[in-house]
Amino acid sequence: MTCGWLSSDLDMMLAGKLGKIHFPVPAYLIDHPRGLVLFDTGLHPQCQHDVRGRIGFLADFFQVHFRAGEDIRSRLEALDVDADKIRYVVNSHLHFDHTGGNVMVPNAKIIIQKKEWDAGHTPEFIKENGYMMKDYDHGHLIQKVNGEHDLFGDGRIVTIPTFGHTPGHQSLKVRLDSGDVILSADACYLKETLTNLHLPRLVHNRGEMLNSILLLRKLQRAGAKIIYGHDPAFWATLPQAPECVV
Repeated sequence: MTCGWLSSDLDMMLAGKLGKIHFPVPAYLIDHPRGLVLFDTGLHPQCQHDVRGRIGFLADFFQVHFRAGEDIRSRLEALDVDADKIRYVVNSHLHFDHTGGNVMVPNAKIIIQKKEWDAGHTPEFIKENGYMMKDYDHGHLIQKVNGEHDLFGDGRIVTIPTFGHTPGHQSLKVRLDSGDVILSADACYLKETLTNLHLPRLVHNRGEMLNSILLLRKLQRAGAKIIYGHDPAFWATLPQAPECVV
């Protein structure tokens, strides 16, 4: 699901590259027999009319293109899915374009890496990483995990630690009948990130992020399909809800 678009300097995603990039804000709905799962929740609806009031200084770096009906609750309603019945939200990390819709799925349990949750409640890391607690601290049940975590114990939905972009970033492996799909989120913004090991300008830990990209490359070579986090050209090739990625 496309939950809005952002624009920024290309250098934010590919260090040293000139120009601008206009990129999607994805969220993913996974229908497991034992419950509905969201991977990330996009932007908060306040970004539709008061960007600076919502994201503060980050408005100097990102232009937000976000219309009514593109928030996560509206996207789910368009699929006849009750947002109140989402069982789990797996947040890749705590940035505003990945957790802004958390408040709109109030009954979900949040699955987050312990390192990320702890960083999101530590003043120095909040400042360093541009976290905003109003996006993710809403009283949900929180399950803090360490490394790989199999949500249902059947290998179908497994978190993969991909630290580096932030202290506790995670990606998600989804095992479909057709094979494994890796929702990379910000561990790998673009196809070029993976192909050329081209890191962004701003990153929490460059060594960890490089290792995470190398892990994604290894999984791809083993047959997994990588869904890049914010690649507009790649996003255009994917089926959009209500169509399924199969």
